[in-house]
Amino acid sequence: MKFEDVPVGEEFSLSKGPLTTMHLMRWSAAMENWHRIHYDRDFAVGRDKLPDLLVNGSLKQQFVLQLLKDWAGPEGWVWKAAFRFRSMNQVGETLRVWARVTEKRKAAAYGLIDLALGITNERGVESTPGTAVVALPFREGAALPYPFVAPV
Repeated sequence: MKFEDVPVGEEFSLSKGPLTTMHLMRWSAAMENWHRIHYDRDFAVGRDKLPDLLVNGSLKQQFVLQLLKDWAGPEGWVWKAAFRFRSMNQVGETLRVWARVTEKRKAAAYGLIDLALGITNERGVESTPGTAVVALPFREGAALPYPFVAPV
């Protein structure tokens, strides 16, 4: 994808779920995050008084970066991403990870795409609002440098 091909206002998304206890357990094991609120329902609900098992914040972070990387494609570079975990997501939910192009800027050697992003559940509750910047090459320009060199 090239900088010139992206219109301001473009939206894109991916769906994850419904997330199961197995998803959360596997992610917890991979991350060596053994907090029981992610895989032990009796502990999460009974001891910590949570509504159910909670989706790991690092798993939601990975979903955001997967969306951005997949959208940028092999020619693009996810330069920045920032988000806040504003509410809990629970086991059983299907999450919609979304982004919208809010602005386009030209750097010397490539273009920069500013994005609003977030994660909503099937009830439309936004849990993870944020922003990102993706670098894309110009149609008639050179490939992005690797390693990526941030604009001055």
